[in-house]
Amino acid sequence: MDYLVLAIVILAVALLGGLALVVPRLRRPPVPPAGPGARADTRTQDVLAPPRPGAQAPPEVAPAPPVIPGPVVPELVIPELERPEPTAGRLTRLRARLARSQSTLGKGLLTLLARDRLDDDAWEEVEDSLITADVGVDATREIVQRLRERTRVLGTRTPDELRALLTEELVGALEPELDRSLKATPTDGKPAVLLVVGVNGSGKTTTCGKIARVLVADGHSVVLGAADTFRAAAADQLATWAGRVGAEVVRGKEGGDPAAVAFDAVRRGVESGVDTVLIDTAGRLQNKVGLMDELSKVKRVVERQGPVAETLLVLDATTGQNGLEQARVFTEVVDVTGVVLTKLDGTAKGGIVIAVQRRLGIPVKLVGLGEGPDDLAPFEARAFVDALLG
Repeated sequence: MDYLVLAIVILAVALLGGLALVVPRLRRPPVPPAGPGARADTRTQDVLAPPRPGAQAPPEVAPAPPVIPGPVVPELVIPELERPEPTAGRLTRLRARLARSQSTLGKGLLTLLARDRLDDDAWEEVEDSLITADVGVDATREIVQRLRERTRVLGTRTPDELRALLTEELVGALEPELDRSLKATPTDGKPAVLLVVGVNGSGKTTTCGKIARVLVADGHSVVLGAADTFRAAAADQLATWAGRVGAEVVRGKEGGDPAAVAFDAVRRGVESGVDTVLIDTAGRLQNKVGLMDELSKVKRVVERQGPVAETLLVLDATTGQNGLEQARVFTEVVDVTGVVLTKLDGTAKGGIVIAVQRRLGIPVKLVGLGEGPDDLAPFEARAFVDALLG
């Protein structure tokens, strides 16, 4: 009996709980079906029901305006300045670039001198080798005469002894006692002025940029003057070279007076207190009197502010003996003090160095041995001969 009462009570409780869950659902009105254009929503009908009469409608929220991206401002990148290595020993490091001259002048001569019998025919071949290498007739005769005499007196026969004798004769012909340093140190509070001249096509502007790197590498501060106002790209080319090492360029308008640009460059050099002002002039043919007179004017105008420390003539080594006439005329007009011999790596005629110095009495101060920015090297007589002989 007790179990029956307990079962009835449990059943009654279960029925009351079920009614409590079902009755509220029966009281909710059904959700009307969505018509055309109706907004799909998963919220309950209580939320989507229209407002009661007299109730204030919620304010409409305006859509946010689209975000328009602004212009992208590129990040300013300041290029890092190049710091060329000091030039001491640069010619020795570039000796492999003289391979063509080495084969013709060095190895050829050593092969001839190493013959078992050095008769007249052998010595004549030695002379031909030197002349072919553009040493020059007079210099060749002197070198061969001294070699013949020394080998006869000393009885020289071994390759090492012959190489030593040939080295001494070639170094002597290059006049190692000549001063080959660049006069780039300021005097009396004014910068040293270096004037760079040359014929068309000798690579003068490029060489001028490389000279600036040589000066910077050896600790000098530089201002460059773009006095080649006739070639549109010359000033831009010079500015590119200068920008790599942080040097300033003074330039004028295209077709302007080159003497005025050179004057302004020197004045700027004085104002900024730099060590050296390097002036690039327009290339010109040595037989054009008007252009040579203009070059003379550039130098006179510059000298109103002080003397020109150096006038450097850029010569293309591949022109050989033809370059000597160019050098002679330039020397007469602007008093050349040093020669920069370019493209020496591209010719078998390395003897042109000897010919230039003997004919003009002017030292070769720099030699170009490649197209790289630091392939311009101060000339050293013994290092040059050692490179030629291999």
